[in-house]
Amino acid sequence: MSSTPPGFELPLRLFLAFRVLIDELHAELSRQGHSAIRPMHGFVMQAIGPEGTTAADLGRALGITKQAAGKTVETLERIGYVERTRDPADTRRKIVRLTTYGEDALARSARIFDDLRARWAAELGEDRLRALESDLRKVTPADVWRLDVPGWFGGQ
Repeated sequence: MSSTPPGFELPLRLFLAFRVLIDELHAELSRQGHSAIRPMHGFVMQAIGPEGTTAADLGRALGITKQAAGKTVETLERIGYVERTRDPADTRRKIVRLTTYGEDALARSARIFDDLRARWAAELGEDRLRALESDLRKVTPADVWRLDVPGWFGGQ
């Protein structure tokens, strides 16, 4: 019997590691006053960015339709994370911007991810975690900001 795990286990383990981190992030965000935010919302708010964007540009960045992006924006607007404003350069266009509450969620997420990384370092050892991160950098694209995951997973 081979001690080499089957090839399908690698993507499943990587996905499970991602899922553990995201689930722990959201549990802590909920404790810190952001109970309505969902995993996909983080991708959306990152794609909106500090300058804001249109629903059409948001859809392109996320790899989803403009209509799906608009529906997600409606949800985020209803729960207080984004607002729509008129584009000063073209009053026919609406710009989606993060609210103070949305900016707070992203700032808290960054701190929580730092805490989660520190917990993994305590569990695995800093050297092993750095080696894992280094190895993942070798086998993945340099640009870590792939925001098109919602579209890649099939949109919404």
